[in-house]
Amino acid sequence: MLTRIPRIPPIAAHALNNPAAPKHRRVTIEEIEDEDHARYFEQCVGAGQTLREGKTGFERFWEYKECMGEDKWAPFNDGEEWGLTEWLVKNLGQTRTDEFLKLPITQNRTKPSFHNNRSFLQKVDELPHATAWSCKKVKVQGNKTDEKGQTLHEEVEVWMRDPVECVKDLIGNPLFRDHMVYAPARAYRDPAGLHRVIDDMWTADWWCDKQKLLPKGATIAPIILASDKTCLSQFRGDKSAWPVYLTIGNIAKEKRRQTSARATVLIGYLPAGKLDCFTSDTRSLAGYRLFHHCMSLLLEPLVAAGRNGVEMVCADSLIRRVFPILAAYVADFPEQCLVACCKENRCPKCLVAADERGDPLTSQMRDPEVTKDILEKRKNGQHPIQFDDNGLRAVFNPFWANLPHTDIFLAFTPDLLHQVHKGIFKDHLVKWCLEIVGEDEMDSRFKAMPDYPGLRHFKKGISTVRQWTGTEHKEMQRVFVGLLAGAVPSRVLVVARAILDFSYYAQLRMHTAESLDGLENALAVFHTNKDILQELEVREHFNIPKLHQISHFVKSITLFGSTDGFNTELPERLHIDFAKDAYRASNKRDYEEQMALWLQRQEAVFLRSSYFDWLSERSQSATVFSHTDSDSDTEIEEFAAPTNAIPSSPTASSPTASSPTDVVHILAKHPPHPRQSVDRLITAHGATMFLPALKSFMREHMPHNNIIPGPHDRFDVYRQVIIVTPPDPRTSDSPKRWRIRATPEVQPALVAIQRFNVTLTEMDTVLGVRVAQVRIIFTLPRQFLVGTNSRALAYVEWFTPLREPDPSSGLRQVSRSTRQLHRNAAVIHLDEMVRPCHLIPKMGPSVDPGWTSANVYEMAHDFYLNTFIDLETFCISTRSD
Repeated sequence: MLTRIPRIPPIAAHALNNPAAPKHRRVTIEEIEDEDHARYFEQCVGAGQTLREGKTGFERFWEYKECMGEDKWAPFNDGEEWGLTEWLVKNLGQTRTDEFLKLPITQNRTKPSFHNNRSFLQKVDELPHATAWSCKKVKVQGNKTDEKGQTLHEEVEVWMRDPVECVKDLIGNPLFRDHMVYAPARAYRDPAGLHRVIDDMWTADWWCDKQKLLPKGATIAPIILASDKTCLSQFRGDKSAWPVYLTIGNIAKEKRRQTSARATVLIGYLPAGKLDCFTSDTRSLAGYRLFHHCMSLLLEPLVAAGRNGVEMVCADSLIRRVFPILAAYVADFPEQCLVACCKENRCPKCLVAADERGDPLTSQMRDPEVTKDILEKRKNGQHPIQFDDNGLRAVFNPFWANLPHTDIFLAFTPDLLHQVHKGIFKDHLVKWCLEIVGEDEMDSRFKAMPDYPGLRHFKKGISTVRQWTGTEHKEMQRVFVGLLAGAVPSRVLVVARAILDFSYYAQLRMHTAESLDGLENALAVFHTNKDILQELEVREHFNIPKLHQISHFVKSITLFGSTDGFNTELPERLHIDFAKDAYRASNKRDYEEQMALWLQRQEAVFLRSSYFDWLSERSQSATVFSHTDSDSDTEIEEFAAPTNAIPSSPTASSPTASSPTDVVHILAKHPPHPRQSVDRLITAHGATMFLPALKSFMREHMPHNNIIPGPHDRFDVYRQVIIVTPPDPRTSDSPKRWRIRATPEVQPALVAIQRFNVTLTEMDTVLGVRVAQVRIIFTLPRQFLVGTNSRALAYVEWFTPLREPDPSSGLRQVSRSTRQLHRNAAVIHLDEMVRPCHLIPKMGPSVDPGWTSANVYEMAHDFYLNTFIDLETFCISTRSD
């Protein structure tokens, strides 16, 4: 039986099967009107049951403070001194802190209870902190000898924290209460359970499968590990650190991705030395063995906890028996091979042959038990043939060998950054196409790319870029297919389209059977057409490790959920907070210990700040969540200005009254260009047919108005409109804000740029939309509004209806629409705009040298509708196709 509940919040799905929970903690499920956001759940019976009520760490600390009669700000004097403490810890090092505290103005006016850095840190060290750090020394015996013939050795340090205690901290954090899940369930879009949905880890297969192996009522804490060696020193020196991060799949992936939430914690620093006590031919294997030995020390507490479970107070103040089990491991390809104990010319997940990774084969997955048996035989002096056939390395004690219920080979998750964006796309597809098209032509095409809000314009092309980031790779993908059309043979375009299709399907935050089929079909199309690259002599073979790795994406998504919950971009971002900043705060000698102490103090301050947030929420009868937009515009009024927000539904009077599914159009509170003349609109905006179009509009929509617009009338003109659309769960969990500009050149200016963006408008056509370029956003003068509602208008120039998709690029084509030798123009209601769109001109074999990003919409006649401009447009195109 399926239970229908709203998509938000996830915790509601699991409160239903929780018979031990007291009545006042049960969740009431209500019907909602938005059918698109409703989901139906098939519960995993008996999972996540509670034992009794308990108290979280914050609750116990609050009771202690009350019992002792301590002020909540202690050991600091008051809230202001606490605010100063937060600022000092986050922004100043020890030397700067000492200098600040010794300033006369600080000592004479501020007068904090600490007068120098030493007394300040003593206060900070009084704060409760998270799981404590410890250090274990490991002696590494090398195979090189010194002048006296004695074997060289090194002593390395492993800094670590108990991972089980870290799991307790995470699962018991009351601030994660509304983002925490304790039992798995299968999610569906329909009550019959025919259309499955996979997004977060608890909706995927791994959790349900493991739940069947544990005692009834058990709660799984799916552990997600990430490790990545990183350089600490800049420009000089060779200092490195090897952080290991931990989070749990119980926390919603949206919360895990927020670095500010601290939902991912650092549990250790592995030794990152050079192992000079070994000869060059044995050093690599010694590094493998040292890594596994140190990881075994680090993860040892998980063995007993994973077998027997541990009682933990969860974020909802209920006690459950929690089984922390290693589920997923986030790492780049070399580190995956290191963890899997295999050579880097082999797949760390399956047994595909080293020379067959370019073929669409279904290979047998590696088996942990079989691998352990092979390594044990090799350790005992035997020479099993599978050792070489499987590409193993002689690591006799892999750290995962004793971890219960762990399949380390399945645990490796998709790596969008290194495998797709940087790997298959940038390092291979872009390189192949550059050889075919040529650097000069490719650069010219990028330079002529039309503007779009938020799209990076490569003003100098791409051949001069020397250092690429993941963001730039994704920016290139947004225009690459349309850019190649006409410049490469049709089958090469099919190959490019297949790779981009795969990339975009892989980025979806919610998957269905259709999207998973889309991933497999895109890969199949690539393999069917890839031989064209060999015919053109731009590629000799396709035995590419990353090409093979993406063949495992569908299986991984089915097991663990969508890829945005496991991307390597998050650990690389965490390096800044947990490694690089910590190193800069040290004196660069014996820095690991100083880094651990610095991090402990940072976490103590963060923990106390979180405690104050919890106190604030606890004191409020209702919590109000507000969302701010980082891409704000000073001239744009936010949702608090209902008079300038135009809900698309004519029955809704204001955005505050509209439902979350309404589309809202927002204008500036005051028009930036009031009382513009018709001549100005014609000359600056190029609106040559403005008056005829406006007259036609008024005849149709305002038939009782007897006033005819003329050249003497003046109109209030706006620079842009913001369209706020409800979230699409496949791409985002928050409303999307689209910006459509209609701004002419402004003289005098250093750089005079005109932006007349292109939009999709609602039309009674087969596809329901039509493309138009927005020239003017305006409102009618008062004399035209007698007895009518005031609605903002737009003057647009039409393109032809969308034609069938091009068989090679898959993009639909449009052209400029004309009428009586003039551009086909019209005036429409502003709320008929659906969202912006992006057109790429048909450039042919070589781009017109006169085309630029600023003039190409005026110079070109035929265009492709770019469905890769963003994930939302891509999703729309997959439905319409």
